[in-house]
Amino acid sequence: MKLVWLILASLLIPEVYAQSAGIPAVSVDGGVGDGATYTVKLEILALMTVLTLLPAILLMMTSFTRIVIVLSILRQALGTAQTPSNQIVLGLSLFLTFFIMSPVLDQVNTIAIQPYLDGNLSAIDAINQAVGPFKSFMLAQTREDDIRMFADIAGITEIQSPEDTPLSLLMPAFVTSELKTAFQIGFLVFIPFVVIDLVVASVLMSMGMMMLSPMIISLPFKLMLFVLIDGWSLIMGTLASSFLVAT
Repeated sequence: MKLVWLILASLLIPEVYAQSAGIPAVSVDGGVGDGATYTVKLEILALMTVLTLLPAILLMMTSFTRIVIVLSILRQALGTAQTPSNQIVLGLSLFLTFFIMSPVLDQVNTIAIQPYLDGNLSAIDAINQAVGPFKSFMLAQTREDDIRMFADIAGITEIQSPEDTPLSLLMPAFVTSELKTAFQIGFLVFIPFVVIDLVVASVLMSMGMMMLSPMIISLPFKLMLFVLIDGWSLIMGTLASSFLVAT
């Protein structure tokens, strides 16, 4: 995801650089006839500043948010502390995001990147075309109530259909919907492991073993349950199908 946008941005840099005018920023005067003036391209500086924020923006426009939250809740439900580690959780989330977003990326490549490389689209038109598939993806995952809430906050009343929703309004509504969905899935994932903890705690209390932590006893049972039901395949498949069905 980031690679596609970084390639597109790198293609735009030479064009912006060629059209920008140098503005004197620092002057160094070493004497008569011996001076140097350094110029900074403000357009290039602004573009590089946007690029630093681009990964975070793109992560908020994809399936990454829902996936990483569900996997983090799963780790807490298992009670395995830092296993799998944060790097593994982020890696799994990122690669699953690439898999889910591949139809969107293919569409962006077809309608925006390739026409721009062939010279059939200008840079601005290519960016506008590239936003379309992401907007359609976000609309498919966003609740209308969330769009309506942010529209009321912004005082926007002229939205005739979800397709007319501006991107500045759709992005926070999409993230809000993703957070709700992620915690709903996380709640369902948590329930079986909570039941195991309650059963183990009740058994230990009935045996008078109150000084023994129930987490130590319940952890092997939770791991066994998760392995027997092929938990990783179940979680990954459920997360992926939750997006693919909606799109």
